Amino acid sequence: MDKRQFLIAGATVVVLAGAGGVWMYQNRTVTVPKRGGDLMTPSPLGEQAIGQASAPVTIIEYASMTCPHCAHFHETTYPELKKRYIDTGKVRFIFREFPLDSVAATAFMVARCADKDKFFPLIEAMFQQQNTWAVGPPASPLPGLLSIAKQTGMTEEAFNACLKNQTVLDGIKWTADNGNDLGVQSTPSFFINGKLYAGALTIEQIEKAVAPFLNS
Repeated sequence: MDKRQFLIAGATVVVLAGAGGVWMYQNRTVTVPKRGGDLMTPSPLGEQAIGQASAPVTIIEYASMTCPHCAHFHETTYPELKKRYIDTGKVRFIFREFPLDSVAATAFMVARCADKDKFFPLIEAMFQQQNTWAVGPPASPLPGLLSIAKQTGMTEEAFNACLKNQTVLDGIKWTADNGNDLGVQSTPSFFINGKLYAGALTIEQIEKAVAPFLNS
């Protein structure tokens, strides 16, 4: 899925991404912090990663929650990637936000507001249930996202407060802009030990990409 200029407007959030790096939220403007300009510079919100930090291979995924190719990757390739490489200490996997639209940005806010150990379960649940909240006729994604969030223990009060969290919104914007600076133009995109790969990779493609780092 190609990158789109953000017009992020979930039912609550209003965001404009322009050349000046300014988002608008409920009629207020906030200038985001200067980006790191380096692949390994983490988001101001912190890195969402699984796997051993000492793993010989680092895979960084830039994804959008409304991207069907991203959902396909997480439903098909990711479980095998986790079993073969992440759980065995060969790969450290980092997930970064690259929302292509308002709905994806709202979903990312919800995931970031959850307890840290619930981030990946929420992401996987959102991808698995993508067709229940992210597709179809124009409608608010909030009821569907709230239902998924409640499955991981988030209350409706916490959910509503999350959508007003400017720090979370700014951090997601920072991560997406930094990805764009690094050459990300579509989702999903992956950096495997620094090399950029575009598209929903198969496990065979990942195996080929990581093999030189594991056999040396």
